[in-house]
Order: sequence, then structure tokens, then C-alpha cells
Amino acid sequence: MGFEQEALDELIEHMRGRGAAMQERLTHSTKGEPLVLHELAVHGTRTPSQLAAAADTTSGRISAVLASLEKKGFITRTTDPNDRRVTLVNMTDAGRAADQRNFEVLCSTVCWVFSQMGEEHTRQLVDRMNEFATYLSLCGPDGARP
Repeated sequence: MGFEQEALDELIEHMRGRGAAMQERLTHSTKGEPLVLHELAVHGTRTPSQLAAAADTTSGRISAVLASLEKKGFITRTTDPNDRRVTLVNMTDAGRAADQRNFEVLCSTVCWVFSQMGEEHTRQLVDRMNEFATYLSLCGPDGARP
């Protein structure tokens, strides 16, 4: 096994283990609400099915998230005037403010992590991530490589 496969295995293990635990800690109390708010902020009006797909969750879970967001006044649900079978989800001004707060908390958290890593390691991380993204962008969705 070459270093490439070892690195891939380690990365996958990290994402399944510590990465998944980190994600769980960040979203546990909100059960996906920040992701749904951000999806609405970026894409505007969405259907519950579109939000479930974006959040990679079930329709039942997205229904619970939407009910919670609606109760908080962050979203509204209306019937599509062109197709009464379709529900449309829109963000309210309070939802936009909550999305902005979520973004500020995320930025603050990441900046704290960078402060713990130090400038040199942070810059190395950013450089390596940029390099990784550049190489990845050269590969096709079918696995084709230059």
C-alpha cells in the first residue's frame, strides 16, 4: 500500500471518527437548523424535499426541523399557488438574522481553532487545502485524471 492509500484511509477514519463527533457536537442541540437556514439564505425559496436533500436527511427529520424553525419564527411555509400539492419554505427576517449569528459563531470558532494551531500551522493548513482543491479540480466526476 502506497502513502496515498494510507493517507486516504487515515482521512476517512478521521472523518468517521473525530470528524463525525465534531459535527455532532456542532449540530446536536439544533438538529440541523443552521444548515436549513443557510440553504434558504443561499438559494431562497425551497421545498421540504429540496431541503431534505441538501441536509442529507429524511423527510421526517426535515419536517421536525421545519416545525421547530417555524415555531421560532425563522421560516414560513406556504402552499405553491401553481401546484397546491407543493409546500414552499421561505426565510423570515428573523431567520436571516439567525443565519447571520450562526455564521458569526462558526467564524469565531474557526478563528479560535486557528489561534490554538498557531500562525505557521494555520497557514500550512490553508496552503495544503488550496493545493488539494486545485488537484481535485483537475479530476473529472467519472474519475478521469489529466
